[in-house]
Amino acid sequence: MEWFSSSDDWLSRWILERGLALTYAVAFLTTINQFRPLLGERGLMPAPRFLASVSVRRAPSVFHLRYSDRLLALTGWVGVVVAGSLLIGLPQRAPLGVALLAWPTLWILYLSVVNIGQTFYGFGWETLLLEAGFLALFLGNSETQPPVLIMWLVRWLLFRLELGAGLIKMRGDPCWRDLSCLDFHHETQPMPNPLSRWAHRRPRLWHRVEVLANHGAQLVVPWFLFAPEPVATGAALIVVVTQAWLVVTGNFSWLNILTIVLALSVVDGSLLAGVLTVDPPDPLRSAPLWHDGMVVPVTAGVLVLSFWPVRNMLSRRQRMNTSFNPLRLVNSYGAFGSVTRVRREIVVEGTADRSLDPESVWMPYEFKGKPGDVCRRPRQVAPYHLRLDWLMWFAALSPQRGRGWFRPLVGKLLEGDAATLRLLARNPFPDEPPTFVRARLYRYRYSTRDERRSTGAWWSRTLEGEYLSPVRLRARQPRT
Repeated sequence: MEWFSSSDDWLSRWILERGLALTYAVAFLTTINQFRPLLGERGLMPAPRFLASVSVRRAPSVFHLRYSDRLLALTGWVGVVVAGSLLIGLPQRAPLGVALLAWPTLWILYLSVVNIGQTFYGFGWETLLLEAGFLALFLGNSETQPPVLIMWLVRWLLFRLELGAGLIKMRGDPCWRDLSCLDFHHETQPMPNPLSRWAHRRPRLWHRVEVLANHGAQLVVPWFLFAPEPVATGAALIVVVTQAWLVVTGNFSWLNILTIVLALSVVDGSLLAGVLTVDPPDPLRSAPLWHDGMVVPVTAGVLVLSFWPVRNMLSRRQRMNTSFNPLRLVNSYGAFGSVTRVRREIVVEGTADRSLDPESVWMPYEFKGKPGDVCRRPRQVAPYHLRLDWLMWFAALSPQRGRGWFRPLVGKLLEGDAATLRLLARNPFPDEPPTFVRARLYRYRYSTRDERRSTGAWWSRTLEGEYLSPVRLRARQPRT
């Protein structure tokens, strides 16, 4: 029935499915590479210990049945393979009943990972992927017409994502209201990229225009996503452009890429067809009645669950990136309700000296993404997500943010733990672990043009004090 499905959205569905599949692939690859040292059996915050303290009702996960690092790695590789098959369109060409199995596999497996990921998986883009991934369960296959109700729920998700981010800014830091937040943000954001310094150096008027454009894109434009064409397409394209600017000037994992995918699914298909070289399908048939019978209650359920995020958006005490149910469905979103004015970084150092004195030689560990060596250019890592690097930024804001994982990290460095060291870009002690490890807090700022020209440094830093006094192992542990 036309009211339930329409052939007009076939290209929008194609973009949405490929974008989601690519994002899932990156998310599972991140899990394969980082979960074991962060959350594995011998990780910084071991998942088995967490599983023993939480019920399956509170944190649904297949790992309540059994957890092992091998099983976790298998889960990650299954996710990568299934996502890869969806990216090239294999399950979509299968019969509808078979095609619908791929998306639930990804959603269940990634939900199982996120629900035991604790602090290291406490980011808004995790719940965004899960909510969008849940809607993908009901998109049908390449032979059926896309369900209209599900495509409108995608718009509803994009609307809440953008409006929630806009409202949290207006209710939060005064710098969003006096238009000065971007005087600081490009320098103090969690993980700058190669163009962040250039963006920071733009004139103040440029930054004022940036903030105004952000307010327009997040507070005004979302309402037009529900307007008739071509207004909805225009609104979606504005979202695409503003999110692309965030991609160019920062590293925010897959948040911006996935938002762009959601926005492109709103763009009129005839416009997209003129840009993408995708062959149109044969005449699509209506989905079977049993499929429509799933879509209707799912739509009703999403609308009911929307009560909580809508109430949150209307509240003066709006919360960012909050899930209101353990299945991570219909969440609240938002980012940078407050903007830091000063960038502080924790520099972790070790020494091989057996006793400490003013002449002790301290050598720094380098992380893959976060600033450390002042002469190293900031990297582009998104849509990949360096979880430890991000939490190091939070820990620099307050020692409380490092509670539960920072001291275990130092312990792993003192042990020379191989899995943990693979999370870092440089281990200054390749042959033998250090005797002592300490952490110091520095204030970082971008180097000026003259400083950059004379020293080659991207950053200038000044020591603010000690973050962690030198510590050592009570007894030397064998190196793993």
